[in-house]
Amino acid sequence: MGETIVIMGGGVVGLSCAFELQKRGHQAIVLEIGRCGGQASGAAAGMLAPYSENVEGPDDFFRLCRESLELYPSWRDEVRKVSGRTFEYTDSGSLYIAYHEADRLALEGRRLWQNEHGSSGIVLEGDELFRQEPMLSREVKAALYTPEESHVYAPDYVLALEHACRLTGVQICEQLGKVTVKEWRSDLVVTAQDGRSFTGDRLVVCSGAWAQELEEEFGIRIPIYPIRGQICAYEAEVKPVQHMVFCNQGYLVAKTNGTLVCGASEDVAGFDTSVTERGIERLRKWNKQAFPFLAEQEPFHRWAGLRPSTQDGFPLLGPLQESAGRIVMAAGHYRNGILLSPVTAQAVADYIDNGSRLPAFAPERFTV
Repeated sequence: MGETIVIMGGGVVGLSCAFELQKRGHQAIVLEIGRCGGQASGAAAGMLAPYSENVEGPDDFFRLCRESLELYPSWRDEVRKVSGRTFEYTDSGSLYIAYHEADRLALEGRRLWQNEHGSSGIVLEGDELFRQEPMLSREVKAALYTPEESHVYAPDYVLALEHACRLTGVQICEQLGKVTVKEWRSDLVVTAQDGRSFTGDRLVVCSGAWAQELEEEFGIRIPIYPIRGQICAYEAEVKPVQHMVFCNQGYLVAKTNGTLVCGASEDVAGFDTSVTERGIERLRKWNKQAFPFLAEQEPFHRWAGLRPSTQDGFPLLGPLQESAGRIVMAAGHYRNGILLSPVTAQAVADYIDNGSRLPAFAPERFTV
């Protein structure tokens, strides 16, 4: 007989964990302070790009991201089948562009280690580069082309995931306001601002940047901080950008709904999700250098989301030792929550089912 699992947070990570646990015979209860997907998940550009997002080398975090990318096709098919809803999943590949010869050499170095870890990427330049991406600035000298990378339309993906959860029997409670862990050492009791109480066998914390509020209750350091990511979108009736295009300033990705998304201008602003002229202008400064046609265009939409960043850049993923496995953390995915949703769900469910752990992401690693 399965367990009753209370999940704090109805973003993409919380919903993914609920879906996987419910499939495995557990009863998942999702507690969301607002609307499911209303924070970082719904604001994300939806890129599945472990090679372009991890440029330093094949560390444990890169391996986790790559594993999740490999899980995505079957995960996508299952979410679509169960939910009865579709969502954009585009195998566009990516280009990471460089303007100088020294940067081209760095691309070649990245290609070498990435080829050893599942990428078939090559460095493009000259006519071949501009054949692949015709509207790219001729100031670009080279680009690392990675065919394996994809992207989803995040709002539709999160809606499909939520629908799949409901259809499989996940109990989703929204608009709860503040949610408090009242007891976890013997029995598990979680209360909502409206007075409701929820009990279960375990608690999975998927509350993103808000997980830091549990430091005192759990007696460990939870250094997860909100990083505001500002994004803008342009109308694009004819698809002007063929791949996801990255540089050290940000990214551009064209969606099938006729928009071209540019992000992300990042800053520390607490839990403020307002959009600033300075943040959007930072995006416009570099994107028109990469694609000159954007100099004549104004973004029609601007928004911001809060990305939960940890002190070392790795998520907190696994059980709290002092809780005898009753508390499981799955928070701090920063800008990779959409990408990491399948592998996080698998890791949480594997721990609950058979005790398997990922030591590199242990939640207590910041506690002295």
